[in-house]
Amino acid sequence: MSENELGLFLRTRREAVTPAQVGLPTGPRRRTPGLRRAELATLAGVSVEYVTRLEQGRDRHPSPPVLAALADALRLSPAERIHLHRLSKSVDSGFSCMGDAQPLRDVRPTVRAILDRLEPAPAVVVNRLIEVLAYTDGYHRLMAPTGLFAGPDTPPNLARFVFRGADARTFYADWEHVADDTVATLKQGPFRADPHIAALADELTVTVGPAFTDRVATVPSLAAATGVTRLAHPDAGPLRLAYEVLELSADDDQRVIVYLPADDATAAALDTLTGRRPGALRAVSG
Repeated sequence: MSENELGLFLRTRREAVTPAQVGLPTGPRRRTPGLRRAELATLAGVSVEYVTRLEQGRDRHPSPPVLAALADALRLSPAERIHLHRLSKSVDSGFSCMGDAQPLRDVRPTVRAILDRLEPAPAVVVNRLIEVLAYTDGYHRLMAPTGLFAGPDTPPNLARFVFRGADARTFYADWEHVADDTVATLKQGPFRADPHIAALADELTVTVGPAFTDRVATVPSLAAATGVTRLAHPDAGPLRLAYEVLELSADDDQRVIVYLPADDATAAALDTLTGRRPGALRAVSG
């Protein structure tokens, strides 16, 4: 965790809520992109001084009723509320439930069988270091032209690829968002309390610099579990892929990321890329 992850999370969520969403007038000459601290304090029934102390990390142990009031005022989703609870419990603990355990790189046969059933969709299994452990043929065909599998990493590491890959900024049409989400994923667990993630973070700090370190300081540790990624694929052209992140058991400490075409043009392009008959992958929406 960064030194003030709880405060960072509260501030970024406050700035993401518009006055209109909570029934407040917008008014002229607003300098904050979302709610003012005073507005959040009023909505949550606490003092503005207390909101300031929380965001600045000078108070790191809010009571459950205060957390609930802040969550209601900020219109947090269930996943965001769980994350807020975890942050409030983990502040200053320095505890990592993983200890010195090596990131698991063996993928269970059942999980590999699930990947087989997902063909021809691009799908990949990663661990907490975002190492690519297993994947469908569809994922390999999607990513092979980028050089992901040609690098020196064994297994390939998606964090290194996003920040250091020669063509990553071109391949990801929304690279800034992908980079944010990559850092959020690394920070989801104990982050630097995990020696393996700490070593990767130190490496990226030295080799990447502010593009990585600025995000560590400003991006909350809550990665999106679903969304749409836009790619500029060197062979298939522009693609829009809807993705779902599926967490495996705690013993696995791994997740499956499944990509599906988000529109008909992407579905047709993926069919061509994978050599399948038209209609093998149908576009999803919503």
